[in-house]
Amino acid sequence: MFLNHISTQNIKGDAFGGLTAAVVALPMALAFGVAATGGDPGPGLWGAVIIGLVAAFFGGTPTLISEPTGPMTVVFATVFLSFTSQASSAEELKTGMAMAFTVVILAGLFQILFGVFRLGRYVTQMPYTVISGFMSGIGAILVILQLPAFLGQQVEGGVKGTLMRIPYLITHVDQPELILGLITVSILWFTPAAIKRFCPPQLLALVIGTLLSLYLPALAAADLARIPEFKASLPGFNVPNFSSDQLGLMFVDGAVLGMLGCIDALLTSVVADSLTRTEHNSNKELVGQGLANITSGLFGGLPGAGATMGTVVNIQAGGRSALSGIIRAVILMVVILAAAPLASTIPLAVLAGIALKVGIDIIDWDFLQRAHHLSLKAALITYGVIALTVLVDLIAAVGIGVFVANVLTIDRMSALQSKRVKTISTADDDVELSDEEQELIDKAAGRVLLFQLAGPMIFGVAKAISREHNAIGDCESVVFDLHEVSHLGVTASLALENAIKEAIEVGRTVHLVLLPGATRKRLEKLKLLQQLPEECITSDRCEALRRAVSALN
Repeated sequence: MFLNHISTQNIKGDAFGGLTAAVVALPMALAFGVAATGGDPGPGLWGAVIIGLVAAFFGGTPTLISEPTGPMTVVFATVFLSFTSQASSAEELKTGMAMAFTVVILAGLFQILFGVFRLGRYVTQMPYTVISGFMSGIGAILVILQLPAFLGQQVEGGVKGTLMRIPYLITHVDQPELILGLITVSILWFTPAAIKRFCPPQLLALVIGTLLSLYLPALAAADLARIPEFKASLPGFNVPNFSSDQLGLMFVDGAVLGMLGCIDALLTSVVADSLTRTEHNSNKELVGQGLANITSGLFGGLPGAGATMGTVVNIQAGGRSALSGIIRAVILMVVILAAAPLASTIPLAVLAGIALKVGIDIIDWDFLQRAHHLSLKAALITYGVIALTVLVDLIAAVGIGVFVANVLTIDRMSALQSKRVKTISTADDDVELSDEEQELIDKAAGRVLLFQLAGPMIFGVAKAISREHNAIGDCESVVFDLHEVSHLGVTASLALENAIKEAIEVGRTVHLVLLPGATRKRLEKLKLLQQLPEECITSDRCEALRRAVSALN
């Protein structure tokens, strides 16, 4: 079915879940909109409405709440800055913004492709060290980007610019702004659990922070930076802009944003499954997320994905079908249209405090505290990915992290599998042999060698095959036992072919123990079996040893 699971059997629960999720979404959407664009909350608010509505209709996880998230906001903020920072006129700024939102559309297209080609189950199959480092790096970026507004200064220069300006920011702190930011973070951190059940701390912090800024004399008298006024009308259509000289960068940014959105959404879908004891449709979810981001980009909204906080709140409040996500989007839209004028009273320091707390929560503190105890290599990969994410580039961080993690994994797997490549010339070796097999090897007195391989033979095992083959001493016959090989890679099969050919060239008789299946088909494609007499190929190791020993002079 093309639509998500929309049911009317749980209207009360879905309505309450949608209402609660909308309350949680409002302050987050405001904060993310301001953080991503440098002051305009509109893209965050309408992104929360559009993405939530479209993903609820066409996604594959009934209880998933989709909206702009911290990781997606960080990446889009980088994209937005790269296309608008050099604008010298209003027209150039408009063009840059159109290109940035076109990247959101491209991200949605990539997500649809991932879903259509059924790549959903592969998207999250990255090493946890890389995912943890990447997400922690994104959390650190979100924290860094909030520091200027949190300290009462202008936001400029992105992450690297902010890091360079830290000494200046510390020495030029605006005390009223800092106090307001600290109050906001304190409310988020220390709100009692009993109150959280009735009112999300984000909304509480938004309301209290704004009221204090208006009515507390010490703060009301200060010249606090607030959200610029924005129109309460429905968003206009954003015409996609594909600049020829920036097209390559736009596609790369779109791919990165799309991949991050896939990971973010599917990880949240797994959380939803664990809470509801259901199973989501990964590929359908990716298509729904892609359609949502395309629509959001077309109307100038932020990109988004499945939001863990909103999803958990929705489920705990009673939401069980996609109807809750639809209700949430409708409620949020009504609130935006009705209360938009009030938004201009919200101080930027309050929104910076909310976003800063989100960034702190994104950082994987639990794993970072234990990584060096689990494995020094894992810790180096995680911290390396964090450093690359913050200081260099998101793509470089993921690419280098995955490459290094895979190389280390392959090296470890190769070392383990190499132990299963053995040459046996006596029955004293640590190999399970039947009584008859032991008797046959003893009878051969070193003139028959059993060359045993077992398990998956990946390309890293080729060196072990060559090493064991080169160590073969004087013998007249070699039995290559492959009946326990579950996978024979191309590189390993070529190393095996070389060992067999060299044995034949020096005059040794070669016997092959081989079962029907993928390994036999691989050797048939190499045309290796045609080089051996039919009687030298069998599926029984004992029979192969029997023939080898009986052929001795």
